[in-house]
Amino acid sequence: MKIQRLLITLLIVGFALQYNQAQTINDVTAFGLNDLTGTARYRALSGAFGALGGDMSAMNINPAGGAVFSNSTMTISAGRYGIDNDTRYFDGFSNTNFNHYELNQVGGIMVFKNGDASSTVNKVTFGFNYELNNNFEDEYFINGAGNTSIGEYFAAYANGYTPDDLSVLRGESISDAYINIGDIFGYDAQQGFLGYQAYVIDPDGSGTGYIPNGSYSGTISQEQWVRTSGYDHKFTFNLATQLMNSLYAGINLNFHAVDRRKITQFDEYGYSDSSTLQYVQFDNELHTFGTAFSFNAGIIAKVSDMIRLGASYQSPTWYSLSDELLQGINTDVINNDSGATDLVEVYPNVILRYPDYTIQIPSKLNASAALVFGKAGLLSFDYGYQDMSNAKLKPTGDPTFAAENNYIGQSLKAVSTYRIGGEYRMGIVSLRGGYRFEESPYKNGYTIGDLTGYSFGMGLDFNGWRIDATYSLAERDLNPQLYDVGLTSTANISNQISNILLSFSFTL
Repeated sequence: MKIQRLLITLLIVGFALQYNQAQTINDVTAFGLNDLTGTARYRALSGAFGALGGDMSAMNINPAGGAVFSNSTMTISAGRYGIDNDTRYFDGFSNTNFNHYELNQVGGIMVFKNGDASSTVNKVTFGFNYELNNNFEDEYFINGAGNTSIGEYFAAYANGYTPDDLSVLRGESISDAYINIGDIFGYDAQQGFLGYQAYVIDPDGSGTGYIPNGSYSGTISQEQWVRTSGYDHKFTFNLATQLMNSLYAGINLNFHAVDRRKITQFDEYGYSDSSTLQYVQFDNELHTFGTAFSFNAGIIAKVSDMIRLGASYQSPTWYSLSDELLQGINTDVINNDSGATDLVEVYPNVILRYPDYTIQIPSKLNASAALVFGKAGLLSFDYGYQDMSNAKLKPTGDPTFAAENNYIGQSLKAVSTYRIGGEYRMGIVSLRGGYRFEESPYKNGYTIGDLTGYSFGMGLDFNGWRIDATYSLAERDLNPQLYDVGLTSTANISNQISNILLSFSFTL
């Protein structure tokens, strides 16, 4: 890919471009929808741990769970992460799958018991836990015969600008022109500039309008390769207490470190023989990085020896982010004078740094109930609620963000999540299973579909240390647009994420 080859010699330019780079609803869902993460035991019950506690990852959903630990404990988890995408686009089908390995959880808790039997406070616990909150590793490949050309994308952005606005001035290089056009006119004009300079679009004669330059009969062959990588690391500090033997309460402070990279390569070919334009390759690489913060609080009530009830609240998560964008395009164009095919390359070799911004992911509520059958096992149920229509891009005073926030409010909805888990114990052996269902955040239920997940696992408890193993699978359908404007055709992706995880826990 040409962009990858250019990274060695790039000039990094930072300047105050307009927010037209277009952080969108897609950024909200990318950070707002998390896969099931955590320890093997937590995953084996599909995260239905809000009323149970006593697990490092259970503290994330209900901080009161820290006080359920009887002894100071440390847990380390690692495993295989696998993804499988079946992609359909018009008449085309493709499959991508890959695996990689992650150290996804490390945490410990210190338990301080109160020796005074008459005291209201039975114990206090302090905990720290690291988790891979969101794994951005993903890859899919779209191919098929579309009915709309990439020229419509560039024309949509170029409309409203004169050819002079999108031209290289005397004494300017391609890099200079790309920077200056962005500085004066913004992101839209930069996209028009790339398409105009690469002969993908031509003026329509109106002075500020453009039409695609390529011609084809009915459909045009298209491919799009999308690869995302990176992480959202979450660091949690927990304080919890047990009161009067039957009530647990806790609070968390959560800090995130984010680094996400998305590389998109689009290819279009199969134009008619009479078309001046014969081939287009459009490359984009978007790097997003920053930090985030949230807090949560919760309680667990031991109603009886058998019944546990839990409730927790998580504040909004405030992501403070920065974007860097690298773009380029190359085309094959027939020379009208010689009849030969010329390669046209428009690669500014410039990384654009955009103004910092904030994504506010809405707060969450969680209610839980569990039945504990002594040493024989347990059943647990969790219900979560999060209104994704309240997500915000900030600063809200920016007109582009205000328009996008209005679109978010109209397009997204409240999401309910249901989790059920069970555990059966036979001496040192525990057998576990779980199920979860998460509603689509979209009102149309189409852009991102409902998620269904299953898990099962087992554990061996050697009275002082424990090893747990889990396999989990989650499935949902996705229908992403190729681009936000112009070429808005959608692909259908059947997405499966699987995990095999091992956790090792020991008493300190």
